[in-house]
Amino acid sequence: MSSTRNPASSTPHSPGTPLPEWRDASGVTSEGAAWLASAGTYPRSMLALWAERPDAPVVLPCGSAFDVVSAPSLFGRRMLDRLWDDGPGSGPVAAYRGRMLLFAAPGTAQRLPSLMRWEEWGSEGRDSAGHGAAGGHVGRCREVPPLLCHGSGDAVTVPALAAPGVTADPGRHDVRWLVAPDTRQPWLPGPEILLWAAVRAARAAVSAAVRISIFPRADQDAKVYDVSRRR
Repeated sequence: MSSTRNPASSTPHSPGTPLPEWRDASGVTSEGAAWLASAGTYPRSMLALWAERPDAPVVLPCGSAFDVVSAPSLFGRRMLDRLWDDGPGSGPVAAYRGRMLLFAAPGTAQRLPSLMRWEEWGSEGRDSAGHGAAGGHVGRCREVPPLLCHGSGDAVTVPALAAPGVTADPGRHDVRWLVAPDTRQPWLPGPEILLWAAVRAARAAVSAAVRISIFPRADQDAKVYDVSRRR
């Protein structure tokens, strides 16, 4: 992978451009770390903590710098494929213990469930922790698992920075960055774009269910998106 980062990463890529290359987990740049830290009440303290412990996951509040839409790993991967294949790309994305965390524009967590209801995708729900959920298993949403929407008042655990000079634990494949933050002002998808990706991911799931293949399924966690090649 080239070490040169795209300076225009605050804007979406053009639809139809090649998918980014898959590779092992990449680290967060200093600019990306500053953006993540800006979500907290004390950004300087957070950066100081990361300077000492860049290998430590942290909990960050949602609603100011970003919202987060959490999907089951496989469905989230399909959404990500749709965003990169036919759409504008994505913002930062993390894998965390069987879930895919798609970082979204502030306000997405509030708006996305209502858009999905308007599309007759099912009724809004709440998970056991009280987080908002979009989707369901009625109507046109039968193939879409509930998407947990984390916004103002919520917090999420994000993977370690894996800063330069620090090697991430290769055994922790379930907690890592897939698209690592690399700028202070990353482009973040809004609710309409994520709804679009969910619709197409659901269609892909239906197609995959009826497709017969003699080949074993590829390892879904073998590689991650190389953000430097997304445009």
